[in-house]
Amino acid sequence: MSFKYIGYLGAVAFLLALQGCFPTSLVDQQKDMQEAKGQGDNISVGKVQREIKVGMSSSDVVVALGSPNMVTTDDKRRETWVYDKVSTEAMISASSGMRFFWLPADGKAAASTTQKTLTIIIKFDEKAKVRDFAYHQSKF
Repeated sequence: MSFKYIGYLGAVAFLLALQGCFPTSLVDQQKDMQEAKGQGDNISVGKVQREIKVGMSSSDVVVALGSPNMVTTDDKRRETWVYDKVSTEAMISASSGMRFFWLPADGKAAASTTQKTLTIIIKFDEKAKVRDFAYHQSKF
């Protein structure tokens, strides 16, 4: 085996080892988080405004929003459905100096978290049709 061939193999191995040292970009992190969300996480104020209408059936509400977190009845035996969603998003950005395999690098990182809540209340009439709905969203 020639030294030239060994040099190529060494360079390829070195580049592959360095590939794992670069941090994921914030855009890639956000994309991964969006892809990880299931259909049940797609409830939003916009979706409620677009899809929930007075007079629609309870089965149509389930198709649009999924199953509620809580179901109650009033004194006239009319149902009220509550959807309560809480989510936390965390973002980490990091920058580091030159890193060589296992040797430590000078690194700096910043992290932030955002908590969001969405509560949707849907009231039905005696025929299981939407008679009223409301929602509240907060972010902190």
